[in-house]
Amino acid sequence: MCAKKPYYITTAIAYTSRKPHIGNSYEIVLTDALARYKRLQGYDVFFLTGTDEHGQKIEEYARDAGVSPKEYVDKVSGEIRSICDILNTTYDHFIRTTDDYHEKTVQKIFKKLYDQGDIYKSEYEGLYCTPCESFWTESQLVDGKCPDCGREVKKAKEEAYFLRLSKYQKQLEDYIEAHPDFIYPETRKKEMINNFIKPGLQDLCVSRTSFKWGIPVSFDEKHVVYVWIDALSNYITALGYDTDGSSEQYKKYWPADVHIIGKDILRFHTIYWPIMLMALGEPLPKKVFGHPWLLFGEDKMSKSRGNVIYADDLVNLIGVDAVRYYLLSEMPYTSDGSITYETIIERFNSDLANTLGNLVNRTVAMNNKYFNGVVQSFSVTEPVDDELKSLCLETVTKLDGLLEEFRVSDGLEAIMNLARRCNKYIDETTPWVLAKDEASMPRLGTVLYNLLESIRFIAVLISPFMPDTSVNILKQLNCNVNSYDSLSRFGGLKEGETVGKAEPLFRRIDSEKFYAQIEQMQKESAKNEKSIEEIEGIAQIGIEDFCKVDLRVAEVTACEPVKRAKKLLKLTLNDGTGERIVASGIAKFYKPEELVGRKVVLVANLKPAKLCGVESCGMILAATCGEDVKVIFVDDMEPGSKIS
Repeated sequence: MCAKKPYYITTAIAYTSRKPHIGNSYEIVLTDALARYKRLQGYDVFFLTGTDEHGQKIEEYARDAGVSPKEYVDKVSGEIRSICDILNTTYDHFIRTTDDYHEKTVQKIFKKLYDQGDIYKSEYEGLYCTPCESFWTESQLVDGKCPDCGREVKKAKEEAYFLRLSKYQKQLEDYIEAHPDFIYPETRKKEMINNFIKPGLQDLCVSRTSFKWGIPVSFDEKHVVYVWIDALSNYITALGYDTDGSSEQYKKYWPADVHIIGKDILRFHTIYWPIMLMALGEPLPKKVFGHPWLLFGEDKMSKSRGNVIYADDLVNLIGVDAVRYYLLSEMPYTSDGSITYETIIERFNSDLANTLGNLVNRTVAMNNKYFNGVVQSFSVTEPVDDELKSLCLETVTKLDGLLEEFRVSDGLEAIMNLARRCNKYIDETTPWVLAKDEASMPRLGTVLYNLLESIRFIAVLISPFMPDTSVNILKQLNCNVNSYDSLSRFGGLKEGETVGKAEPLFRRIDSEKFYAQIEQMQKESAKNEKSIEEIEGIAQIGIEDFCKVDLRVAEVTACEPVKRAKKLLKLTLNDGTGERIVASGIAKFYKPEELVGRKVVLVANLKPAKLCGVESCGMILAATCGEDVKVIFVDDMEPGSKIS
């Protein structure tokens, strides 16, 4: 028996800043679907995911939370892994960059690169973005802010070690030219070449001294290894790479067949990471796929915008497979995808409940009704059957090609088109009419066989994307013929077997109940948040307490009601340093258009609170006048002006 061909697939490791939202969860589901499909095809798959746990930002989050960095990342890493499990992902290893074996190997990698002259010590002076943990030059900024995240940068100067990217520029260019499939999709490849490589690579800062939460440089312990050498190395340390001699597992699976990553970190994976590997003398990954983002409506999801949806909440509402289907079907190949509650309901009801669920339910029910569940012979054929049979076989070939290019959404659409064709076949053959004539029963048996066998094709093909649904369909067919090889011909379902009981796969979503559940979940989430209305009585404070309150002028740049919250308005404020969202219980007293353009007094350093799904980052001042509430306006002052 021939050994299975190895296939190594990875996600980017998730940063342990906070619990991942549904947009972050898309990547793990996408990668899991690809890994499952490769297993279905017979590959020996190793699927890696994990968490990135070092850096200045983590140190600051931990300090704010009053815990050690290790305690902080233990909690968040646990949440991230829990989300992976809730979404039924089949990773083979979950790496943490705080794992001992990883830290020790990273130190060896750093030392090897230093010893051979690819890392050198110098001094860095530039503009630093703490959230991205990146240095930038003035020319790289966009509107004076970080080009990656749009946040403020600050001047920083410190001693640091650098990786000689410039030394390997020509080698990298030659590699990309010789391997046209290295970067997917094509538009991302052009972006990397034209915007970053051809203008000239600057040597990369790979150590820091301004914080301690990182892997110490073994020969200079006032330095910690900077994020990219630490984080990117996970793809080989997880397999047992070692500068002193690597494991058999590493030799078996490396180079990776594909890294699945977000488009925002493509530069690190197609420039920094390949150069690190070149310097180490190791092979480069075969492919890097930079997927787009999943947005809430038209906005990038963020807690400050109040538009975060969490995977576990959505699973509780519509089920694991429905969440997986929505994520994978809604994301285009190159442009950003969009998630809204409206489209969730629409996709669920049209694709899952109607097209797929109804097909399976009525086909199994008809076979039970007309033939006591026994699968009939398929010998009484007509030309109309040929198109359905051909489409089953064509869908397998089509799906292979689409997934080879990571077009998962298009692949799911191909499967759903097969289900639609089955429904059309029912309309064309009218089984209920055939059942009225005893002489037509052999033809009816063939029609139902063709439908049941087509449904078997759908069940097998959909298993990487919706594994539980696949199991449920095959259970209703009472069929265990579920291999990829069984799809090489039409006719795998055995004549004379008996199908199971017809049961609904998906029950239609009632939109009114759905929104009521969302509102209840948001209330539960906010239950422990103490609102300003709950604070009663007056307590005296000293001047030192008052000085802690940051009052500043802010301009209302946008305002809208909060869905399903009659009292709240969602205000977008410019406080002189950037935009923030504030939810205010003044909807009874002001219309949104009355506030846009007005300037208000903002409590800028109030701890964020989640109100009906909106994370409110601050509070505006208003006075209670009997039963009326009046906002305090300061229209003659500039945004950002401090009030004391």
